[in-house]
Amino acid sequence: MSKKHRTIVIQIVLFITTLITTTFAGSEWTYGKSVLLGNYSWSDFVSGMQFSIPFLLILTVHEFGHYFTAMVHKVKSSLPYYIPMPPFFYSIGTLGALIRLRSKVPSTTQNFDIGIAGPLAGFVMAMVVLFYGFLTLPEPEYIFQIHPEYEQYGLDYAQHVYVPRENVLDISIGKNLLFLFFENFVGDPSRIPNPHEIMHYPILFAGFLSLVFTFLNLLPVGQLDGGHVLYGLIGFKRHRMVASVIFVAFIFYAGLGYIRPTDSIDSLVWSVPLFIAFLVITFKGLLLSWINTIMVALLVFATQFFISLQWPQVTGFEGWLLFGFILGRFIGVIHPPVEIEEPLDSNRQILGWLALLIFVLCFTPQPITVTAPPILK
Repeated sequence: MSKKHRTIVIQIVLFITTLITTTFAGSEWTYGKSVLLGNYSWSDFVSGMQFSIPFLLILTVHEFGHYFTAMVHKVKSSLPYYIPMPPFFYSIGTLGALIRLRSKVPSTTQNFDIGIAGPLAGFVMAMVVLFYGFLTLPEPEYIFQIHPEYEQYGLDYAQHVYVPRENVLDISIGKNLLFLFFENFVGDPSRIPNPHEIMHYPILFAGFLSLVFTFLNLLPVGQLDGGHVLYGLIGFKRHRMVASVIFVAFIFYAGLGYIRPTDSIDSLVWSVPLFIAFLVITFKGLLLSWINTIMVALLVFATQFFISLQWPQVTGFEGWLLFGFILGRFIGVIHPPVEIEEPLDSNRQILGWLALLIFVLCFTPQPITVTAPPILK
């Protein structure tokens, strides 16, 4: 078997594996049926496809947006590599997908086109999925199929079940501006699900997660899709400055409230230096000197700590910290210069600013909030 054929086989196996793991994730999130707990049937697997198919459809359209645009510019590219995630509890089944460019992208225009094509194509498909999901919402009594214990309270169940309960983990799905638009102007108000129950509506959940992935892809930093877009709009020198500020702001928000002044002294003694070390390593992606990197880390931590002291209710989303670490430590914050620097034409500039607007609309301050049950004495 040739190397080319082996690569195709690997890509097919990765896709099938990702389809399986995202289907497992769909049946767990939607119906509480986990393959890890046994008593998992074929019908549970088929039900999980209500999540995995629209989710992978959006992801696939995104990646083929990159692929076909690379073909148009005669830049050699691989087909998508899907990245499955094992079916751990509360996994979404995948870490996404990627294509590999096998030749250099020589110009700003080509770099911009290939970078922006994926998120724009995926975003359009996400809009189609969300329109369909909100226009076909089931009756509000649907939730009793998932939570039969709610039925005793009727449709007023929210007043009774979303309170701290022993041995009950409370999960709530966040909102962004686009999701709020669909709730207020597309869906039937009487059928809009409670934020605690959106994961039980697989098409809405798939669309919501796709918006979160779109936000991360369009973060205008490094060689993320948004980094390519911003590079094309403002060039290498200004991109380095703007991307650095955005990255620091992203990490600042993510870690806001992670270390609390109200924590015990024993906890702060080890958590503070570890978190500062984490910030220093993460901010190495800024390509500053060691002393400047340490200064930035200390300034960020000190400001976070002060805000937590004065306004303890203000918190970020610590789930972004791992992504920020990978970005700063391995992917990089600074976009490398291309061989041919050229200004974008007006149409591309409009598309670029539109993509950055989509980035803002998809930003979700708290994508998932998990509240642990109280410890009853």
